[in-house]
Amino acid sequence: MHTKLLIYRFTRQRHHYISDKNFLIIAAIWVGLLAGFAAVVLKSFVHFLQHLLEGGINVRYENYLYLIYPLIGILLSVVYVKLFHKKVVFDKGLSSIIYAINKKFSNIELHKTYSHVITSALTVGFGGSAGLEAPIAVTGSALGSNTAKNLLMSKADRTLLLASGAAAGISAIFDSPITGVVFAFEVLLTEVSIPAFIPLLIASATGAVVSKIFSDGKIFYLVTDSWNIEAIPFYILLGGLCGFVSVYMIRTTLGMESFLNKRKNPYTKAVAGGIALGVLIFIFPPLYGEGYGITNKLMAGDYKSLFNNSLFFKYQDSTLFLLGFTAVMILVKVFAASITVGSGGNGGIFGPSLFTGSLLGFWFAHGVNYTRVTFLNEQNFIAVAMGGLISGVLHAPLTGIFLIAEITGGYILFIPLMIVSAMSYFIVRYFEPNSIYTKTLIERGYIILDKDTALLSELSINSVVENDFSTLNPRQTLRELVATVSASKRNLFPVIDKHNKLVGIITMDDIREVMFKQNLYDKIRVNELMSIPKITVGQAEKMEEVMKYFEEYEVWYIPVIDEDAQYVGFISKTVVLHQYRERLIETSDDV
Repeated sequence: MHTKLLIYRFTRQRHHYISDKNFLIIAAIWVGLLAGFAAVVLKSFVHFLQHLLEGGINVRYENYLYLIYPLIGILLSVVYVKLFHKKVVFDKGLSSIIYAINKKFSNIELHKTYSHVITSALTVGFGGSAGLEAPIAVTGSALGSNTAKNLLMSKADRTLLLASGAAAGISAIFDSPITGVVFAFEVLLTEVSIPAFIPLLIASATGAVVSKIFSDGKIFYLVTDSWNIEAIPFYILLGGLCGFVSVYMIRTTLGMESFLNKRKNPYTKAVAGGIALGVLIFIFPPLYGEGYGITNKLMAGDYKSLFNNSLFFKYQDSTLFLLGFTAVMILVKVFAASITVGSGGNGGIFGPSLFTGSLLGFWFAHGVNYTRVTFLNEQNFIAVAMGGLISGVLHAPLTGIFLIAEITGGYILFIPLMIVSAMSYFIVRYFEPNSIYTKTLIERGYIILDKDTALLSELSINSVVENDFSTLNPRQTLRELVATVSASKRNLFPVIDKHNKLVGIITMDDIREVMFKQNLYDKIRVNELMSIPKITVGQAEKMEEVMKYFEEYEVWYIPVIDEDAQYVGFISKTVVLHQYRERLIETSDDV
């Protein structure tokens, strides 16, 4: 309580000395520092574990410890969650952050500022076949969200700091500050204004600086000085291949996630998944951990390293076996990643996408070179295929382009990257309109990407229903009807029976010809003049459907009934449009 009071006093006082915009920049620097440091801690601990567990083993022989390492990591992760976070839903991946932005006012649980670092370090450090990017993005987002919450900042600023934390984490992991910003915009923030770039850029740059201070920063090392324009047809083919592999990865990941989520006992699932993963890694050792070490070796031309500690080490000189072995790993990696996360470990699909892309690029270029049809620069194709998979799986073509451009130390491969990323993205969008992060959320109705539909979804029937209409009884006379009309400011009148059920409506057009014929006042009754409503809606009806009804039936008012079919009121098209316009203005002000 004392701490909250101090924060409240500080917040009130700082308004006198620091503007909201300047304070947001200061907060972004702080979040960048925290997220950058978290990324350094995560990378360092994982690399320490991997060096400790793999060191000293001759590459010519099988490593039987691969059979148990992943199991240990997944079990440790599950035990940690059950001991320290058993009262919360420990959701993983960036889908949870997108959900928080859209449905929880960008509020993220405090434990995510550290819990994802711990669980992903244990999982990947012991060989779990997943990436660290999603956990560090979640951690950075949580740091940003909770910083804004503690400083009593607005929802708009909280969302920006959340995205700034994610950008800083990605920037620190890859030493790629531009990628961090682009990633935040493409994946987390779909609609923001130009001023939002400033805190994102500052946080991302801060994260990269922290990474450089405490580590070497770079994950990948590729030096290239040119690309051959005659290879463009092959880049186009590679882009198409990246697209289809991306579709395969999205569908397989979500399918495996659904399958594993049906298994309820966490320890049984962890043991079964850990054993299955251990077998896969024993057969295909490059699947161990993130796989970035193998990617760097492929970029350096050391493709024989794919067979290190493998049952098939003796076949390393066979090109055909090498191509077949690589092709199988391209297909199997997504299963290894899905089992890692689905059985209780923690990690993301970002890293597996990069690793699969490197294998795909190598397989494609090495295969073409084997045919001697032409000669392709294998290192270049490895790099651009990585960008192609990120573009496809994440639906983030700019992230894929800028990531590879930054890690290669320049923009030499920019045109091939644009070709491959664009081809991959267009193919994936045809088969999978939504990204791997948003598909399930959209199918469950948790988020809506279309802005108009999203704004309408924020409106409920009960928030716009009007019930100040004068009601009529079907047995009332025209005289009583005229008296009711004279006392009302409305030109629409619901007709209700004794059970409060709507049996009809009367409009001014219905009575215009008879309302001044006094000789008919006691001869005509309401039920002779009323008309049956063209459409009625329930209180739970979605507003986007209601707007369709307005257009389809060409009406301006629709009656609302409850679950017992009793009359509630009317919903007006004018009121809905007014509420929509107000929310549109609010969201424009927020960004």
